[in-house]
Amino acid sequence: MSSSAVALKEIVESVIESHQGKIGALLPVLHSIQDKLGHIPPESISMMAAAMSLSRAEIHGVMSFYHDFRGEPAGENILHLCRAEACQAMGSRELEHHAKERLGIDYGETTPDGLFTLEPVYCLGNCSCSPSLRVNDELHARVTAEKFDDLIAQMEARD
Repeated sequence: MSSSAVALKEIVESVIESHQGKIGALLPVLHSIQDKLGHIPPESISMMAAAMSLSRAEIHGVMSFYHDFRGEPAGENILHLCRAEACQAMGSRELEHHAKERLGIDYGETTPDGLFTLEPVYCLGNCSCSPSLRVNDELHARVTAEKFDDLIAQMEARD
């Protein structure tokens, strides 16, 4: 077994052990693994299933229902573009098309250089300043195509 496989096994076992015996532990386990590794590695699913007396299908079902869980590593910067009605009324659909074209990716994808992952979100609670974009943990208001391009250029320059 490779050292990375051993490390993964140790992390998953440690997380499961810390939630052992708790009712409804799957969500906290998934969150903890993703917090530690940045995603839920596919090989961890069978470990969780065996340790928690669940099927792999049950775990996949939870992961696919909650869109925050990812099976692949995310980019260095996660861009959450609001798709709620208020943002749509103020131009988020046009911004969505621009963002996808500018980055060359669709929702749920990461740019080849690993800098950006684009994700839809259905309200950022910033309706009066639509359209809104959250970059990692920073909220941006009244985002235009030009403002989007400026944000991307700033992040690219940091790399």
